[in-house]
Amino acid sequence: MAGIWFSGGRSPYAEQDEQSVSLYCEEGKIVAIGSDRELALQLAGRDVQRVDLDGGYVLPGLVDCHMHLSMLGMKLAALDFSEVTSKDEMLRLVKARADQTPPGEWILGLNWNENAFFPAVAPNREELDAVTNRHPVLLTRVCYHSWLANSEAYRKAGVADHAEDPASGAFGRDERGRMNGRIYEDAGHPFHAAVPEPSYAEKKACIRRAAEYALSLGLTASHTDDLRYVGDLSTMLRIHRELREEGVFLRTHQLVYYPHLPEARELGLRAGSGDDWLRIGGAKVFADGVLGGRTAWLSEPYADDPGNAGFPIHSPEAFGAIVREAREAGFPVAVHAIGDAAVDLVLAELERQPVERASGLPDRLIHVPVLRSEQLARMSRLRLAADIQPPFVTGDYPWVRERLGQRAVHRYAWRTLLAAGIPCGGSSDAPIEPLSPFHGLYTAVARRKPGEQHEGYEPEEKLSLAEAVRLYTYGGAQTAGEEQERGCLAPGYGADFTVVDRPFSADPEEWLRMKVMRTVVNGETAYRC
Repeated sequence: MAGIWFSGGRSPYAEQDEQSVSLYCEEGKIVAIGSDRELALQLAGRDVQRVDLDGGYVLPGLVDCHMHLSMLGMKLAALDFSEVTSKDEMLRLVKARADQTPPGEWILGLNWNENAFFPAVAPNREELDAVTNRHPVLLTRVCYHSWLANSEAYRKAGVADHAEDPASGAFGRDERGRMNGRIYEDAGHPFHAAVPEPSYAEKKACIRRAAEYALSLGLTASHTDDLRYVGDLSTMLRIHRELREEGVFLRTHQLVYYPHLPEARELGLRAGSGDDWLRIGGAKVFADGVLGGRTAWLSEPYADDPGNAGFPIHSPEAFGAIVREAREAGFPVAVHAIGDAAVDLVLAELERQPVERASGLPDRLIHVPVLRSEQLARMSRLRLAADIQPPFVTGDYPWVRERLGQRAVHRYAWRTLLAAGIPCGGSSDAPIEPLSPFHGLYTAVARRKPGEQHEGYEPEEKLSLAEAVRLYTYGGAQTAGEEQERGCLAPGYGADFTVVDRPFSADPEEWLRMKVMRTVVNGETAYRC
């Protein structure tokens, strides 16, 4: 089989943009890299397929190391409140969808955020009932840890006003004790169970939508967590196999939601199982909730809710049992931990049960926006990796300052984490934040919303451009245990690269205008503008 010579590229760094970039690839690997002239001499007389990069600027393949393909696919097709700025506007959108939907069918919506509303108030159950009492309505907050529902949804879910809160969740209530439509964490389970299961074709279409969108943004790989939507590992593997056969060439690193560990054992799957297109990752666990809904577990109460410090999803004993099950099944763990008390819970258990690194995959902490100094040292000793989300800075500030107050913690401390020697991968947590890796690079460096004119939120934590690019390339490889295989443009590494239409400007605002010309994954052109 003839190799592929990608010629006519350039360096994306302004000081090097006159240098040509050529790559020669065979069987999904980079064999040689250099200038067009150098590779022309090396490949003279050989039977190769030549692909012209049309003067595009070549980056190592960009990776999002924590997102959700299934939820992104749903967002791309669902009622989306991302741009909504008031309760009234949100209710108008629900009414418009209800007017177009047969009675009895569910109305599902995503990404409302009362912190972006003026005034900062979400609709309640009675207001949703006034819009429609003929459809069950379930609306997912931007954090995906809280929901709004109308009375018909409560009826379908079998949740009465006198229902008790679950151990790891809560039902919002008004001053009379009546449920007000807000649902938190595990209290959402009966509502999700009441929503009709999508068909296999719908699930596959959902993943396809998201994968194709990711490729169009220059992403060569995503680390994703989709089993709560797809349903089981066999279905997930089938969907990705079929999509690959149909020419959807996005690499995936699949976290395994911990209730599916028995199925993984039955299928003979361990962390690291798979091939160059799909790899099995760690066991996904939630330690707490989110700051927006005040369910993230903090070591001190919220500054704007003094009687509440959030809560853990699992007791120490239950969390220890999950880690033990993962270890016995051959998995590291990948743990959602936002509050510093949740990080304490995780670190204590991982110190008791350190991971076997036979698979090459590290234990991972996901998010960690609130950390105390001594926790950094413990993370480093455990050789943990961190999946961080630079876009959270623009999504959470300035309101998060009201949540945290003046406590002595590191906040969204990307530079501090890297300085502590902790491998970090950049990500979006899409659909919670925009998927574009260029938005991610911008927020890592500028730490402010596009168009704002200030030094950035917690500016001491800004990254340089080189550090930010490494976060979304080599960092994604590190968190997956693939740093010897991927993450840079070098002979012997996977042939993953992203080609854009312009070099990096000195002004980070310009990076948001970058257009992807070509996305190459394992030597295959997966997207071309």
